[in-house]
Amino acid sequence: MSTDNTLVAEQKETAIFVSDKAKVKVKQLLADAGVGDDPSYFLRVSVVGGGCSGLSYKLDFDNEIKPMDQQFEDNGVKVVTDLKSFLYLVNTTLDFSDGLNGKGFYFTNPNASRSCGCGESFSV
Repeated sequence: MSTDNTLVAEQKETAIFVSDKAKVKVKQLLADAGVGDDPSYFLRVSVVGGGCSGLSYKLDFDNEIKPMDQQFEDNGVKVVTDLKSFLYLVNTTLDFSDGLNGKGFYFTNPNASRSCGCGESFSV
């Protein structure tokens, strides 16, 4: 028997996380798209075939939940992924870099056995 707090802790251990820098950029992009004030919009993260390491990350804004979607909220950002992609994304953190070595979103994925230098593709 688990209490509500235990359930929240268990869900938090298997989630998709969002760094502070990624949160700021996601909120800015939602506002730029004109949907920053619409709570039905969320960040959809998925894994697709391709990229230099075999699998690539894909980010979109969406407002339609599909039947097998997995939903998370971290750092004030609602993140949704399909079940197949979530198997690759468990405990992954979405981050954002605006440094000299590259600008954009990247993923810190503990499930990846190999990833490319740009952080946009990986293999397991």
